[in-house]
Amino acid sequence: MADTTVTDSLDPAQAEASKSWLSRLYTGTGAFEVIGRRRFYYMLTGVIVLIALLSIAVRGFTFGIDFEGGTRVQFPAADNVSTSQVETVYSQALGQDPVSVQTVGSGAGATVQIRSEALDQGQASTLQAALFDAFKPVNSGGTPTADAISFTDVSETWGGQITQKALIALAVFLVLVSIYISIRYERDMAIAGIAALFFDILVTAGVYSLVGFEVTPATVIGLLTILGFSLYDSVVVFDKVEENTRGILHLNRRTYAEQANLAVNQTLMRSINTTLISVLPVLALMIVAVWLLGVGTLKDLALIQLVGILVGAYSSIFFATPLVVTLKEKWGPVAAHTKKVLARRAGADSGAQRVPVAAGGAAAIKSEPVREAARAPQAGARPTGKRAKRRR
Repeated sequence: MADTTVTDSLDPAQAEASKSWLSRLYTGTGAFEVIGRRRFYYMLTGVIVLIALLSIAVRGFTFGIDFEGGTRVQFPAADNVSTSQVETVYSQALGQDPVSVQTVGSGAGATVQIRSEALDQGQASTLQAALFDAFKPVNSGGTPTADAISFTDVSETWGGQITQKALIALAVFLVLVSIYISIRYERDMAIAGIAALFFDILVTAGVYSLVGFEVTPATVIGLLTILGFSLYDSVVVFDKVEENTRGILHLNRRTYAEQANLAVNQTLMRSINTTLISVLPVLALMIVAVWLLGVGTLKDLALIQLVGILVGAYSSIFFATPLVVTLKEKWGPVAAHTKKVLARRAGADSGAQRVPVAAGGAAAIKSEPVREAARAPQAGARPTGKRAKRRR
């Protein structure tokens, strides 16, 4: 009698691997290993944080006039007025360079904005006369007049008040978020969610430092806005992790990490779609701010929201969820359950040894089949747990 070996007629892992990555991404069947490679993503996250910290420490931030104080000078821009010409007139009139000169808007609505150190009355009058002689700005009626040049003094205390209130709002937000996640989910998810929020804040601030944009009140508002997006994305993934791991401690086929990885795959396409839908209007806002309205608060707000959305999508998938698994596997019942499943799986694998069997005077090799309950989960398999058992 010929020797036979028990084989599966169809291997789900091979069938899944034969599909394109786009198909596997769309179906969310667990083919992308995220949790299993969490050390790599921890290293990548650490590198990103290090770059952000170095930029903040070395380059620092360029604070706007609302934070540092000073004088803002503004007048309508004619077609032949350039920022270099304005800088030259300013330097010749006052004997010092302006902090910045920029053109805001386009066409008939274009204006020149000069940011300078605080000017006294005499300096303001001298600069006003020099700018009028050089550019002849007109008022709303089309008449050239020196009154078309406006001066606004900004105190640095106002920017300090904005910063203080923003920090208070951030602290209250983090406390409320921690309480909500701890009650709705659990402590480890709350820790991971807050860690992801701090990562988002730090990296977004680091990118702002690298680019060199001015930090304005719009920047602070945008920074607080992106926290809501990051938290929403993390909570969606946490909800799927909780669903897939419900009752996992009473089963011996899969570990908590494997079920969490399946949850990441199942929500990955949703996260990508949400990010794209959120990024498109922000990109449109940046285009409008740059090409139609010039450099202004819209550009500041759009940049920080764009960076925050992308960073938030990354942190919810590749940092927050792996961190939850790491915390779970350090101590408690999940750690014991993981060891039990892995030990059971290793024992089943060692039991499937090749045993020599005599057949026709020759030594044949027969393979003992591995029990299905001890196998690692295959790509495309349905999640296990109490909820899955109720469906059957």
